[in-house]
Amino acid sequence: MDFIIEAVVKAVKDLYQTNITAKDVNLQETRKEFEGQITVVTFPFTKVSRKGPEQTGNEIGEYIRNNVKEIASFNVIKGFLNISIADDYWLEKLNNEILTDDFATVKPNGKKVMVEYSSPNTNKPLHLGHIRNNLLGFSLAEILAAAGYEVVKANLVNDRGIHICKSMLAWQQFGNGETPQSSGLKGDHLAGKYYVWFDKAYKQQITELIEEGQTEDEAKKNAPLIKQAQEMLQKWEAGDEEVISLWKTMNGWVYDGFAETYKALGVSFDKYYYESNTYLLGKDIVEEGLEKGVFFKKDDGSVWIDLTEDGLDQKLVLRSDGTSVYITQDLGTAQLKYNDYHMDESIYVVGNEQDYHFKVLFLILEKLGKSWAKGLYHLSYGMVDLPSGKMKSREGTVVDADDLMADMFDTAKQQTEAMGKVEGLSDEERTTLYHTIGMGALKYFLLKVDPKKRLLFDPNESVDFQGHTGPFIQYTHARIKSVLSRAGYTGTATVNITEVDAVERDLIVSLTKFPETITDAAANHSPAVIANYIYELAKLYNKFYHEKSIMQAESEGLKQFRLQLSAATAKVISKGMKLLGIDVPERM
Repeated sequence: MDFIIEAVVKAVKDLYQTNITAKDVNLQETRKEFEGQITVVTFPFTKVSRKGPEQTGNEIGEYIRNNVKEIASFNVIKGFLNISIADDYWLEKLNNEILTDDFATVKPNGKKVMVEYSSPNTNKPLHLGHIRNNLLGFSLAEILAAAGYEVVKANLVNDRGIHICKSMLAWQQFGNGETPQSSGLKGDHLAGKYYVWFDKAYKQQITELIEEGQTEDEAKKNAPLIKQAQEMLQKWEAGDEEVISLWKTMNGWVYDGFAETYKALGVSFDKYYYESNTYLLGKDIVEEGLEKGVFFKKDDGSVWIDLTEDGLDQKLVLRSDGTSVYITQDLGTAQLKYNDYHMDESIYVVGNEQDYHFKVLFLILEKLGKSWAKGLYHLSYGMVDLPSGKMKSREGTVVDADDLMADMFDTAKQQTEAMGKVEGLSDEERTTLYHTIGMGALKYFLLKVDPKKRLLFDPNESVDFQGHTGPFIQYTHARIKSVLSRAGYTGTATVNITEVDAVERDLIVSLTKFPETITDAAANHSPAVIANYIYELAKLYNKFYHEKSIMQAESEGLKQFRLQLSAATAKVISKGMKLLGIDVPERM
């Protein structure tokens, strides 16, 4: 609304002989209970008008109405100047911007950003927390790309360590050569099965050692299984051929399983990093930090950084025996990623339990003088809870991602069939529709909430066709497509109207906000901004649909205009949902 800002600047100059700048003009969206689309806050101008805010507002309003053709009318409420923009302006926006193929498409901004998400462990399948992580990361990457960034989607896989060896050891001892093919289990589920078996057998050994007179701490250290797992890790780090071969085999099973889950989730990656390749990184950075005086060495040889002046504490960066800790590896991996891509921003999608870790990581890199450290960002998200008693996992503790997606398919099928929304569809079309609705429900429910907030996921609530849900938006899209199909809409008819009703105007105004909504979502690293915008747009379209006849419009021109408006809404809904990784059906 630059033309309004320019008009206000000129009005203040001509009315009150005072020069102001665009920064002095505060524009707001007009509140729904008042008439108008844009509100100018006039209180700052009372100093130069030497009049009350209402009189000042009326004078400025009268001036810009008389001098700016796009202004239809105005009203002043307690010093707030509410401006109604002429219908011609909105109709031009619809025809020359919204309906064009490149609407909400921006030019590349020349900046590169990496979004790292998923980051699974290869000793167990993905779970509900991973789902929120993957959906946030993928959606943010799509939004950033739409906002003009060159985006690299990265996945750092935790494929080494004692937890991996636990699964491997349990398979060796209890597996009898079982494979995903022989068991019928996905590879990640098979590895997870043996991780659970290790834990059960380990706890049994601890109990037996305690009964023999050892303390709990002694029993945990002396249990044969944990000693064997530690020995296996040492062999892995030494490059033992037999251990490495088993590691590669079982990780291969897991990667195949992950690939199936990622495909079902609809997420993808451009670059994989593996901790087996990065866990030794960072030692050079420790040496660099010692030379610069950023780190210090204690008498036992361990290396630390003192962050007490920054409100944190002392942090270990290298053990006394010269081995790495997590922060060492992360320092090295951050440098590796920058060396690979030289990105302007690097976003880590990781749960909020790691808030402190990332504060320390980013601060250390800044103190080391890394020019790119200012571009590091932790997209911290809250946990996902489920109503008690819902969808118990195989182990009864964590909700498995594949189980949850299967449950969402079944829930969508039940709800959709109960509402009679599958008439005339083939079995294949129905299956596709259930998957589209089930995944749309899951994704939308998890993405509509600000990432930082903890949320309660209710599967049945998420598939409510009348609620603040993905299926409500999907059904709105299908409804519009049905109207356009019945009307034989081609988008080529000439439309000559000069006035629109309030609900039609509101719909156009909402559509014009899509590009700035993308920009806002990118700036705030929040898919929730897109999700809630699309929901409000779908609500507004349904209001329009119920208040205005499309097929029985008073004239052919009005009918074609309403079809245009419908087509534009469907396009924005489809684009917006795609940014969330959600498909919208053509028919339901």
